[in-house]
Amino acid sequence: MAEISNYFDYAAATPMLPEAIAAMQPFFADQFYNPSALYLDARANRGHLELFRQILASGLGARPTEIVFTAGGTEANNVAISGIMSQHADGHMVTTAIEHDSVLEPAREYAHTLVGVTPKGLIEEADIIAAITDKTVLVSVMYANNEIGAIQPIREISHAIEVIRKQRKANGNTYPLFLHTDACQAGNYLDMQVARLGIDLLTINAGKVYGPKQCGALFVRAGLKLKPLISGGGQEWNMRSGTENLANIAGFTAAWSIVRHNYHDEARRVSGFRDICIAELQKLVPAATVNGPKGNRRLANNIHITVPAIDNERLLMELDEQGFQVATGSACSASDDEPSHVLKALGLSDEQAQSSIRITLGRYSTEQSVLELAETIAKIVALS
Repeated sequence: MAEISNYFDYAAATPMLPEAIAAMQPFFADQFYNPSALYLDARANRGHLELFRQILASGLGARPTEIVFTAGGTEANNVAISGIMSQHADGHMVTTAIEHDSVLEPAREYAHTLVGVTPKGLIEEADIIAAITDKTVLVSVMYANNEIGAIQPIREISHAIEVIRKQRKANGNTYPLFLHTDACQAGNYLDMQVARLGIDLLTINAGKVYGPKQCGALFVRAGLKLKPLISGGGQEWNMRSGTENLANIAGFTAAWSIVRHNYHDEARRVSGFRDICIAELQKLVPAATVNGPKGNRRLANNIHITVPAIDNERLLMELDEQGFQVATGSACSASDDEPSHVLKALGLSDEQAQSSIRITLGRYSTEQSVLELAETIAKIVALS
């Protein structure tokens, strides 16, 4: 796929791996059967479904029974939040100001507190803990931000929450306290072992790990019960009714197995290109500033820059005309004229936010392509 080496919007969508496409093909034709039916061919599909569940679970260090397949990361986030909060009429939720809209929007339906971030987009553990009240039942913190690549201290937050759970037990407070993380951007590059992270719920998205769109999963720790958003036949442990999309799930797990097998090496490779691109941009466009954290607190594939006095949509379109695809922010809100809520949370002005672009690298990025991108941006800026 050398022809897509100039694609730099992997945070929005990853191209499907050939292995994922091949894994999907049988379920479009000969193996079309509903896995809930009782005849032999359908039962064979049920076996495939449970094998796929086992493969996905193994990459998380989870049990197969802790995996709920969904129609993407947005649905998984909604299931996690509403599935918990709707069971507690006077419950309270804590989340952050830089979450994806699929967390922020359902959170608005319940009592909640938004925790701010540092100017580099990082969450302070102490701020999360300070926001927790005696009635807080859910904390949701994104593992890695989709716009600025900030990697959050999920383990540290988990340890602090465990201390609060013990204090509640000692004080006779019977409210549960769960930790959810939206890990949609983390699957290609970060540790995803749920025991090490110490989380109760975790969201992943096939379309971000070189699998098909409209397919995802939610890890739900054993013993945790969610109120379903979609009721019906009781599929997915009564947490997500509806006939499972076996073709998409097959593609998801095929891609998942590949990206999890070599995520360490891929993170090193891509972060090297990221750093080359940032250095070249800062050399060629001295006025450009990098948004978000540095080093190992930044997602391996993420570059986010502000170029003063440059309209980001115009820059995007001129890059597109020259064969390079980048983003002005989250693709889920690309049609929204409002400045990014993530950049505003960092303290950027509306003008600065509208002079910013996101560059995200991936499997088909090369050193040559990132250097050519930096040179092309510099030429466009010089002519503006």
